[in-house]
Amino acid sequence: QVQLVESGGGLVQAGGSLRLSCQASGRTASSYAMGWFRQAPGKKREFVAGIISSGNSTLYADNVKGRFTISRDNTRNTIYLQMNSVRPEDTAVYGCAADRHLSLIVAVSPESWGPGTQVTVSS
Repeated sequence: QVQLVESGGGLVQAGGSLRLSCQASGRTASSYAMGWFRQAPGKKREFVAGIISSGNSTLYADNVKGRFTISRDNTRNTIYLQMNSVRPEDTAVYGCAADRHLSLIVAVSPESWGPGTQVTVSS
């Protein structure tokens, strides 16, 4: 199993940018698909973005497409979420996840979860 730790959350004004990082540990971490989720108060956890192990293919939720970009650096076992043009409705705890299958990440049922980092967007 892969262990995950996120960083980079914080307070940002609407229209601003923020970059989240997720460090993965484990000998086979670079062979896993990975992704980002978020959960706002009183709402279900939702898929945000996913990336396959090679980094050559990505998926996004419709409500972040064109604003958020997921990427990975397998030399550092790290994935990133660049968040641009953020909105108050993007406020949530953001977490990363890993699984051998991207489909399980999209289905919000991955093998591994990180503890999450808070992102708050002020209006």
